[in-house]
Amino acid sequence: MSGARFAIEVRERYGDVVRDRWPVSIDPQPDELLSSWLHRLAIANGIAPRPFASVLELGDGMWSPRLDLRLPREVATLLTGRTDVPHETISAMAMTGPALTPLLLPLRENVRRNRSTWMQYCPQCLADDEVPYFRRPWRLATRISCFVHGRGLRDRCPACRSGIASFDQTELMPQHFCARCAFDLRTASKVFVKTSARRLERSIDDICKVEMAKGSMTIGDLTSRLLGAPIVAGVSLGKTLTNLSTSSRIRCFEWLADKPVSWLMT
Repeated sequence: MSGARFAIEVRERYGDVVRDRWPVSIDPQPDELLSSWLHRLAIANGIAPRPFASVLELGDGMWSPRLDLRLPREVATLLTGRTDVPHETISAMAMTGPALTPLLLPLRENVRRNRSTWMQYCPQCLADDEVPYFRRPWRLATRISCFVHGRGLRDRCPACRSGIASFDQTELMPQHFCARCAFDLRTASKVFVKTSARRLERSIDDICKVEMAKGSMTIGDLTSRLLGAPIVAGVSLGKTLTNLSTSSRIRCFEWLADKPVSWLMT
């Protein structure tokens, strides 16, 4: 049987070859999420995101989303030493602030219909980016639309219905391609959200920012009321806001937008 043959040899580990600095360092984009930057950094250095976890001496699975929630000092130090990015800049990309942590979408690899995924995205933002990246606010359950384009966010690939799994990508493909089926997320269709629901979303975002800036002791009460929004809206029995898919949360906000805001203020 004839055909091309390839010689395979065992080479040194990446970390042993490049001990001091990685060949390529990339700057974080405005409001970029840490995991998004890590995926771009890996690909820029010729390593797919999944094996890049071993370069950082981390386990497999949702390795980068876990760093969004808790960035160990030794990992931050390693990243600072291997790139030109300051320690404080790297730390600022994580979602480690305790005040709004309860409102973060939970880490969940296997998703069912109407259940939340860990990440949302705006197709138009990804399409407009020179280098597509994922934003920090997209991790919040209180966000249902893009403040720039006024369209609803998505939390799944429209082609295969999988959640975003850039952390599990084994090929050198940019993260705006679905890791499961390679669909280009930039081409996903627009999602309509009622103006009243987007207005409520903006108000919630403003209230959260004010409460955080004041260091208010009532921030816990506010997050509790927000988590209970689906029960108030009657869209899902027993489920909190963080457990609903983006489409379900859009319906929840559209229902609440036409009701008195007493549920939020008391």
